[in-house]
Amino acid sequence: MSFESKLKSAVSKCGFLCLGLDTEIEKLPVPFSKTPDSILKFNLEMIALSSNLVAAFKPNLAFYEVLGKTGWEILKKTCEAVPKDKIIILDGKRGDIGNTARMYARAMFNELGGDALTVNPYLGEDSLAPFTENPDKGAYLLCLTSNSGAESFQLFPPADPLYLRVARRAAEWNKNKNIGLVVGATHPQQLAFVREAAAELPFLIPGVGAQGGSLSDAIRYGTMGGKIPSLVNLSRSVLYASSGSDYKEKAQAELQKVKSEIDSLLTAKVTN
Repeated sequence: MSFESKLKSAVSKCGFLCLGLDTEIEKLPVPFSKTPDSILKFNLEMIALSSNLVAAFKPNLAFYEVLGKTGWEILKKTCEAVPKDKIIILDGKRGDIGNTARMYARAMFNELGGDALTVNPYLGEDSLAPFTENPDKGAYLLCLTSNSGAESFQLFPPADPLYLRVARRAAEWNKNKNIGLVVGATHPQQLAFVREAAAELPFLIPGVGAQGGSLSDAIRYGTMGGKIPSLVNLSRSVLYASSGSDYKEKAQAELQKVKSEIDSLLTAKVTN
């Protein structure tokens, strides 16, 4: 199945949410010991309780790489536990010249079984080819990130900012229908501009939840009223919804709350 088809199918079945698995030992709820083994157990529980509510899972590689060989094994087992009809996005912001990019692609797609990964487009089209040449795999290009430091480069020069150049080029490069854009919900006005520049590309939208980004604008411009299979990522607000023994109930409740808000926003769009 092509990445485009799998993404559309996953969103059609379960909606527009993506759960980021940015699991930290220090933040695990009380029932867990502060050991690497607990990370895998926690991840498996999060996957099980959220599978009917999310279309995708997004492990952030840094939280596993810091643990060395053990972390890689946890990451691989986490990916293996994700239901086959879900999208696995490996979040590592990879990007390098051709041969190195090809090794990154092999590691993410072949070794870990990812469906997509986040990619830095700074090196240009040839550096992206290893991530996008297979229509069954996808790449989300960093376009406008959710952090405050994004303004240092991504929003300049004002007349034709870098983030819009990335969006336009990504739309041109999307020959295999497997390129998306990372666009932070903390930049609501720019979300609209990116959508104008890349009318059909799916977005991966961080910044809703703990970072306080606009869910309404994420849905409005990200999905265009439910027509485009963009993904709204939630991480900390779900994973650490409670530090107590009710962590599963609280996590599921947070996902359900945001999913209901999205459904309401889409219904209001249709009504209006």
